Amino acid sequence: MALDLLVLRGLGLGDLLTAVPALRALRQAFPRHRITLAAPRALDALPPLTGAVDEQVDVSGPGPIPMDRVPFERPDIAVNLHGKGPQSIAALRDTGPGRLISFGTGPPYPEGVHEVRRWCGLLEWHGIDADPTDLTLGVSDRTGPAIVHPGAAYPARRWPPERFAEVAAALDDVVVTGNAEETPLARRVAERAGLPPGRVLAGRTTMADLVDLVSRSRLVVCGDTGVAHLATAFCVPSVVLFGPVSPALWGPPPGWRHVALWAGRNGDPHGERPDPGLLKIEVSEVVDAALEVTS
Repeated sequence: MALDLLVLRGLGLGDLLTAVPALRALRQAFPRHRITLAAPRALDALPPLTGAVDEQVDVSGPGPIPMDRVPFERPDIAVNLHGKGPQSIAALRDTGPGRLISFGTGPPYPEGVHEVRRWCGLLEWHGIDADPTDLTLGVSDRTGPAIVHPGAAYPARRWPPERFAEVAAALDDVVVTGNAEETPLARRVAERAGLPPGRVLAGRTTMADLVDLVSRSRLVVCGDTGVAHLATAFCVPSVVLFGPVSPALWGPPPGWRHVALWAGRNGDPHGERPDPGLLKIEVSEVVDAALEVTS
């Protein structure tokens, strides 16, 4: 009889990628279980690459809990990698698990720690060994273009497009990426950088396409967003611009040819204007860092 382990991580691209070490730890700890990940269907290109997930159910939406219910029944174990609030705990309890692993029912939720270590720490409290450095999905052959990704979920984390354009103009073989809503932003960056329209890939890539593109790229320049975590996952040199949130909480691991630029001040990551700290980062700093990590 199959044993079922359900994991909830109904969030975005970067959130899923920071949970990879925890997912792999669960695979190691429960080799006889079928692991089902509750996560957005839009991310379905990624779970197979982790080597830790057997199935995926679609759970997505805004807010601290993205669903009325998780579409799963009676797992032997349910693991909450989604958050600390009562909504996610209730959603998993409603599935009728034999055992629930979660903040709020076990250890206290740790503030001020890196997102990767937070979820590894939850498992370790329950006696499950987890390696926070186990982040990679592959290694780039670096034959692809440099990626400039100007978008981010909130304006507070968006460096000005004219600055991204100056960086793109200073680099060779550049494409500009983004989701469909970010297409006008990507076109603006490309036009100011003197790039032809064909170099704008925003709105033209599926998640699988984006994963393939990053997995071959030689450089990623972006803000604090999911594409930065893809660069980490494929060991692609990156320059990541941080504003209201410290890279100590969401940044790439040290020593992997990644540079995290931060002015050293905290702010509102959901703000409606570019964060003042983010605006302190100069174009010359970004270009110098890009040349450094690709040299």
